[in-house]
Order: sequence, then C-alpha cells, then structure tokens
Amino acid sequence: MSRSARRRARTALVMGAAAVMAAAGIVAMEGTAYAASTLGASAAEKGRYFGTAVAANHLGESPYVSTLNTEFNSVTPENEMKWDALEKSRNSFSYGPADQIVSHAQSRNMKVRGHTLVWHSQLPSWVGSLNATELRSAMNNHITQVMQHYRGKIHSWDVVNEAFQDGSSGARRSSPFQDKLGNGFIEEAFRTARAADPAAKLCYNDYNTDGQNAKSNAVYNMVKDFKQRGVPIDCVGFQSHFNSASPVPGDYQANLKRFADLGVDVQITELDIEGSGSSQADSYSRAVNACLAVTRCTGITVWGITDKYSWRASGTPLLFDGNYNKKPAYHSVLAALGGSGGTPDPGTPGGATCSVSYRQTAAWGDRFNGQVTVTAGSSPITSWSVNVTVASAQDIVTTWNGTPTWDSSGNVMTMRPNGNGSLAAGSSTSFGFTVMTNGNWNAPTLGACTAS
Repeated sequence: MSRSARRRARTALVMGAAAVMAAAGIVAMEGTAYAASTLGASAAEKGRYFGTAVAANHLGESPYVSTLNTEFNSVTPENEMKWDALEKSRNSFSYGPADQIVSHAQSRNMKVRGHTLVWHSQLPSWVGSLNATELRSAMNNHITQVMQHYRGKIHSWDVVNEAFQDGSSGARRSSPFQDKLGNGFIEEAFRTARAADPAAKLCYNDYNTDGQNAKSNAVYNMVKDFKQRGVPIDCVGFQSHFNSASPVPGDYQANLKRFADLGVDVQITELDIEGSGSSQADSYSRAVNACLAVTRCTGITVWGITDKYSWRASGTPLLFDGNYNKKPAYHSVLAALGGSGGTPDPGTPGGATCSVSYRQTAAWGDRFNGQVTVTAGSSPITSWSVNVTVASAQDIVTTWNGTPTWDSSGNVMTMRPNGNGSLAAGSSTSFGFTVMTNGNWNAPTLGACTAS
C-alpha cells in the first residue's frame, strides 16, 4: 500500500483498532522509556537554553512560528538589532521589527540574546564619516539608547562583534571604531554597556575562534586582561559556523573550557554545520556535547530554523529542512541533550500546562505500538494536544483513544482528545498508535504538550 493510501486508511482503522489487536493476539510488552521532549526543554533540563536566530519577516509563516514555539526557548534577532536596522539616521531610532521579535519571545517565556551593538559590518554610511570625537559619542549613544530601550528584556548582549582579524597575526580588524578610536574602543563599549543595563550579561562574539589558534588566543588574552583589570565582561560567544573545510575542531571543548576558566560564561551563538545525513548529525552531536561538558557553557543558538532561510541555504546547515521536517541532525542534538519525561508548554496562558511521556508497549517483525501519556499540571485542563513525529520511512497506520490529524508530509501527527479532554490537576490519560517501521525502529519524537 502506498503512503498516501495508508494515510487515507487511518481514519477507518482507528475505530477498529481494539478488535484488530485482539484478533491478532497482541501481547503487550513493557518497553524502554524514551526521551519525550524538545530542544529547548531538553536543554533546560541541563540548565541551559537552546535558541535560534529569528527573522521578523517570517513570523507570519505558520510552520516557522510553530517550530519556533515548540522547539526553542531562546531567540536572537538575525538582523533586526544591528546598527543599520535600528539607527539608519544619527540619533533616530526605529525598533519595530526588533520589538516584534522581543514581544513574541516574551509571550512564550523565551530568553532573548541581543545581537549586536558594535560591529564593523551593516553600519549606516554616516557612521564611517564621523571624526573620532563624533564617533565615540555616537557609539556610546547607540549602546545606551538601544540597551535602555530593551532594559530588563535581554539576557545577553553581543556588545562587540568580530573585532579581530582572521589569519595568524592576532591583530585587530580595521573598522571605523578601531581606526579612529584605537584598541580602547572595546573596553569603552563594555563599560558603557554595563552602565546602560547592569543586569544584562555582556559578551564578546566572534567566528573562527572555536579552536585554539592565533585569533582565539588574541581574544583569550583580551578577556584575561579585562577580567584582571575589572572591565565588565560576562561571556564570550563562539559563532561556530562549520563545514567540511572547517569542521568542528578537535580541541573545541578544551577551547571553550579555557575561556570559561577565566571566569566568564561561554555560549555557542550562531551554530550551523553544512552537510547532511549522519555526518552532519555526528558533527552537531560533537558540538552540543562539547558545550554540555563545560559547566559555564550556558546555551546554544543555531543560526536559523529551516534550511530554506539559512544565510548559506545551499549547504543545508540547519536542523530542519526546507519543509520543516526534522533532519538526522535534529535527532542527534536531541539525543545529546538527553531530554527525559515531558515538558509543559511554557507559553500556555492561564497556568494550564501538561506534560507527556512515551513508552513502547509491543513489537513485531515489522511494527511496534507506542503509548503516550498526557498528564495535567498543577491546574485542571479542559483540552490538550501533542505532536508525534515519526521518521520519514515510518508510517502510523492505527491510532486509538484520540483524534489525530497529519501534516502534509504524513510524518507529524497532532493528537487531540477524542471527546472530553478535561483532566483534573495531576491526572493522566493516554493514547496509542501502531507504527509500521519500514526498516526504521527509532522511537517517535514528541513535541511539547499544549493545554487549555
């Protein structure tokens, strides 16, 4: 039977599931409990965040927002907080798209990383035309105005971005700030930032610093000097853009740790890894495990949700493909994070929450049965929904004790109550399904439970 034919047959199979199972002589077998969580929820269980770069102009796209809301607990505006977006004309600020991202994040209880205050790129032309005195004033004013606008809303700020050259020199990069203000501009930017929002973590962020090399050594020496002299710096961001020519370095974890040992947090801030399949999945796993092994690695941000909107889309570097299907890299990251149990939906209004857990209950030569248990949180709920995602080779052919719908791929099933969905606080219900493996015995992945 074709995939489309099996999909059409599902509804008819649901009602007769119990009879079919009895006739087949099914013997339930206790299975292993599998992680039933999302990227953000799994990271939170490890005391970390798992975030993504977000573009305001995609927030009207339903699959984009659904994936964002379900999987991530931190956001970074991709371009909306850069200088040319916020202050195109001197001392005239426009916050609309950035505010949209921040408001969305706050509505879902997500953290926000601010990116970025002082950077040589994406500068409006007027900045480069200023003399040194004017530039110093403009830089400090920009930092102060932007940080005060978002005061209390930003967890970590990339105060200065990419100030060092590539190559073996370890020298500073030429920029209006470096050329006119000299080496002291970074320290001045951090001191201004601390005054503007004392509660925000202040980060230096750069690329090609993931392993120990001349560039990372130069950043390391700067951070060490800042800590010794009391310059306010709280964290260092490692962009971590990898591909086959520049893979995850063998000393990645050791490099993160040596920075953390200076007394700063470290964050993976723009992770993407070009490739596909198991090779890409293995690279992602190594990167995530490196962070988890360093106590002061506080979070990971991937630079985008879906491959189709990536800044290097041809390299398919992200965890979701162009149709928002979870790639092998997604599953390797989730496994590395080791999510367990289930997680309440952090954005559910009114205190209504629920959690989910999964177990395999029976298995045969070509299929297995799964059971999902839905448990209400500390308050009663009147309804719930849970997404169940199977691998592309698999097919859910039978369900019971719920009302399913499927996305266009046939791989993501959304299960809702079959009738009354009310649960008292702490009470549970369950639904089940049969998965044809087609050679793939991986457990399904559960999305966060949504309650009302």
